[in-house]
Amino acid sequence: MIVPVILSGGSGTRLWPLSRSAYPKQFIPLMDDNSLFQATFARVAKLPDSTDALVVCNEEHRFMVAEQVRKLDKKCLAIMLEPVGRNTAPAIACAALYALQQNQDALIMVTPSDHIISDLSRFSESMEKGIEAAKNGGLVTFGVVPDKPETGYGYIRKDEDNQHLGTYQVAEFVEKPDLQTAIKYLDSGEYLWNSGMFVFQAQLYLQELKKFQPEMVKAVTSAFEKQSVDLDFIRLDKEAFLACPSESIDYAVMEKTEKSMVVPMDAGWSDIGSWSALSDAAVTDSEDDNVFLGDVLAKDVTNSYLRSENRMIAGIGLDGLVVVETADAVLVADKSRSQDVKEIVDRLKVSGRYEPFTHVRVYRPWGRYETVDECARFKVKRIVVNPGASLSLQKHNHRAEHWVVVKGTARIINGTEEKLLTEDQSTYIPIGTLHRLENPGLIPLEIVEVQTGSYLGEDDIERFSDDYGRHVPDTEPKSIRKTV
Repeated sequence: MIVPVILSGGSGTRLWPLSRSAYPKQFIPLMDDNSLFQATFARVAKLPDSTDALVVCNEEHRFMVAEQVRKLDKKCLAIMLEPVGRNTAPAIACAALYALQQNQDALIMVTPSDHIISDLSRFSESMEKGIEAAKNGGLVTFGVVPDKPETGYGYIRKDEDNQHLGTYQVAEFVEKPDLQTAIKYLDSGEYLWNSGMFVFQAQLYLQELKKFQPEMVKAVTSAFEKQSVDLDFIRLDKEAFLACPSESIDYAVMEKTEKSMVVPMDAGWSDIGSWSALSDAAVTDSEDDNVFLGDVLAKDVTNSYLRSENRMIAGIGLDGLVVVETADAVLVADKSRSQDVKEIVDRLKVSGRYEPFTHVRVYRPWGRYETVDECARFKVKRIVVNPGASLSLQKHNHRAEHWVVVKGTARIINGTEEKLLTEDQSTYIPIGTLHRLENPGLIPLEIVEVQTGSYLGEDDIERFSDDYGRHVPDTEPKSIRKTV
């Protein structure tokens, strides 16, 4: 039995401003209508003799994972939440412990959630070789056959003298090289890009990890055994997981074990590590090697990536540029410098700005909202609530709210009153009044919310009942009936 394990972390820096820490690149439809996470989920679902996928992610992204899986009309084996990031070795160890609960002979196939693989046939061929080697006791990784001297990837040197049926012993792992070294690697034919994908017996991985990192296994085992179940999520114990060393699987195991093997893979792989990489992976709109997405008008533009999310982009006489427009930020960069976006994000973080973390549009487990306008003492939001979903029963101590239904039907608790509102109907919620918004219908509910008051921050919220396990007091007011 194979348990696919999807690692869904990410800081949302390399494809800023489209990607943010609260909405990293794996959840964004970059190439088509599905996100990279959804493409990964669909891809591993086709592995032979496999279970549903186990997803390991952080708490902030848990509802996004669940919603994107739901939209595929599929289900997860489980969604495991890391209380803090501790790199890949502990995350994979937790997944291995879970897989062993399903089957003591389980293999786990580990993959990041934010990669592109365009040739699924060759991907399957490489997987078959890796699975066979894993069954025979190998800790198998997959090395991408390079087609250019890339300085942004780590490399794996395969042992040409020690291979069986297209699977090689690993000679060494190599850090990201400079350009001249990368050219030598490409010319030698011995080196492969490190893809970050693996397959091995869950039991064997834990045995090797314990050999080299016993404290990590101790901490991970404690965090796993003390787990709690919250709705559809498995929460690892925070205190135990905090004690876990932070280490990648390469450093913790693969570089030290004598069982590491590599399968060359030539399947149209990219980790989309920059806007330039995304441009290379996308289908061009013209003979001029351009990629135009959204409302773009161009004249004499070549070798450029122009992406509009909200407003029109008009470009004249451009060459080798990346231009990305979002509601609250515009990036203009030389394609060859697109790796430097991280430096801009770091400067924004130091300045204490919100743009590295969230978009104007913010996703919640019940739907989403976006700020339309904001000034002193007022804010206007557009709120979309998914069918059957509801916000928490809550109150605000510093603001009042006016709700106008523009689409669908709303069930509203406003103080001691409960009522249904349809399109063009509205309600006013005074400061300090308990209230709740619910969509009882079959289509998304859309409302316009106008906030007024002395403080309009998102932290001015006191929850009394919540369907999604967010913080509520030990008791809720008896005068308010909880809606289901």
